[in-house]
Amino acid sequence: MRKMYAIAAAVVADAIRRKVVWAVLVFAVFLGLSIPSLPSYGVGVAASVFREVAIALTYAAAIVVGLALSATRIPVEVERRTVFNVISRDVRRWQYVAGSWLGMFIVLGGVIALCCIATIAIGYFSIGGNELMWRLLQAAFAIWLEAGVVMAFAVMLSCYFGAITAVVGALAFTFIGHAVISLLQLPEGTRAPWYIPSLDIFNVINPVALGTGYGLTYAIAMTLAFFAWVVLLLLGASALFGIRDL
Repeated sequence: MRKMYAIAAAVVADAIRRKVVWAVLVFAVFLGLSIPSLPSYGVGVAASVFREVAIALTYAAAIVVGLALSATRIPVEVERRTVFNVISRDVRRWQYVAGSWLGMFIVLGGVIALCCIATIAIGYFSIGGNELMWRLLQAAFAIWLEAGVVMAFAVMLSCYFGAITAVVGALAFTFIGHAVISLLQLPEGTRAPWYIPSLDIFNVINPVALGTGYGLTYAIAMTLAFFAWVVLLLLGASALFGIRDL
C-alpha cells in the first residue's frame, strides 16, 4: 500500500503544477460572483436559485477537472515512457493504476472544496441574508463521489485507449448513468433499482437546493455505491493495463 500512496502523492504534486486545476477554479469563482445578476433574482427565491446554480457550476468544474486529469495521466505517462521508471521499481500495474486514481481523486476533492467554500462566501455576502449555506457542503460531497466514479471510468478507458476515447467514453457514461430513469421509462421522481447501474443516486440538487438536505442514511448509501463503482472500474482498469503491451 505504501507504493500506491507514494504514487498518489506524486500525482497530487504534479496536478498542483498543472494550470488546468487553477484555471477552472478561478473560472468557477468568477461565475459564482455573476450568479446574483441572473434575471430570476428578486422574486423571493434568491437563496434557492443561488444554491441550484452553484451546485451546477461546481459539478461542471468537477467534471472538467476530473476528465482533464484522469483521461490524460496514464496515456501521457506511457507516451513519455516515464511509466517504465515507476513499474521498474517493483510496482505492480494495479498499484500504479489505483495510486494514480487516488491522487487525482484527492486533487479533485481539494478543487471541489475550494469551489464550495467560495460559493458559500459569495452567497452570504451577495444575497445579504444571515445564513451561511452549509447545505452546499452536502452537494459538494455528492459531486465529489460521482466525479470520482466518472474519473475511474475514464482511467479504465485510458489504460488501453487514448485520451480522446477516454473523455468521450466518460461523458457518454455520465449521460447514460443519469438517463437510466428515462430509458427505462420509470415514473418521474423514482430511483433506479439497486441492481441497475445508475449515477442518479448522486443527484442531490432537489434536496439541497430546494429542501433541507439529506440525512446520514442517504450519505452512507451514496458512499457504498461509490465504493462499489470504483472497485469494479479500477479492477477493469487494472485488467486492461495488465494486458497492454508496454
